Amino acid sequence: MPSKPTALNLPPLTKTAEGAQRRVGVELEMNGLELGQLSALVAEHCGCTIEQTSRYERTLKGDPAGDWIVELDSALLKKMGRTERPEDPTSAELVSSAEDAIMWVAESLVPYELVSPPLPLDRLNIINELIALLRDAGAKGTADRLTNAFGMQFNPEVPATDARTLTAYLKAFLCLYDWINQRASINFARRVTTYVDPFPGAYVRKVTATDYWPDLPTLIDDYLLHNPTRNRALDMLPLFRHLDEPRVLARTQDELIKPRPTFHYRLPDCLIDQPGWDLTPAWNDWLEVEKLANDHERLQGCCGAYQTYLGQGIGRLLDSWPEHLTRNWLPDVR
Repeated sequence: MPSKPTALNLPPLTKTAEGAQRRVGVELEMNGLELGQLSALVAEHCGCTIEQTSRYERTLKGDPAGDWIVELDSALLKKMGRTERPEDPTSAELVSSAEDAIMWVAESLVPYELVSPPLPLDRLNIINELIALLRDAGAKGTADRLTNAFGMQFNPEVPATDARTLTAYLKAFLCLYDWINQRASINFARRVTTYVDPFPGAYVRKVTATDYWPDLPTLIDDYLLHNPTRNRALDMLPLFRHLDEPRVLARTQDELIKPRPTFHYRLPDCLIDQPGWDLTPAWNDWLEVEKLANDHERLQGCCGAYQTYLGQGIGRLLDSWPEHLTRNWLPDVR
């Protein structure tokens, strides 16, 4: 049994505006393990029972936080897996053969995904325990093959849903994006897929302006104007759909946008097969966003400095914003 990982650090705000402990959902993409093996390992560690949702999906029940999901990350195969095969033997064989052919291609490209329920912050360390367990069992991550564009995503519950709080988090993330991206060193296969595209420059300049503190409808409208897509390192569409579904659906009808009161952070790779790798480095970098968002004076100063940097034009080639951040605006990582 892998040794128990060190407890993860906590954000400055550990409770919601209603006084409940904040929760975080985590998604890990990997291959190297069969669906049944992956499900059994997670179920045993979490004290869950396994239900077969479809041929390519398993639901693990019994955790007080909610259901764990293990699935093949392919909408087509999941849809096929939920469909009963024809009773006629000839038709059934044709359908099965087609499905097998698609699965054969998918096995080298499509990961299995482990999706946690929203875990209270004091239980988040179970993710690191599972990473160590699955690594020992043979799970493979992004770096195992050139085609493994596998990510780790987490969904921290927002501490509050007012416009000022959400704007502060967006400002903090945009100011820190270059620094986080540099530290994450994203795998080439994931960069070319566009899943974690950076925010457009015009939007970054707009939001990081020190006088940009809009009301909620304006915040959502501005976001949708520049980012009518899930392909952002910090995808705000699930949160905005949770807060104002008609406004979001008027701009995009993407069925994969699931409403939930969380930030959807999609940037990090899943390096589950690398010794010692776990949630900690990416989580600690996210905590710098949390800290900056909740320090108004430092946030305003950082935004002002970033605006100056962005206005340098070609002069930016002679300066490094991540280094400037580390020297002047990130006291905890010096």
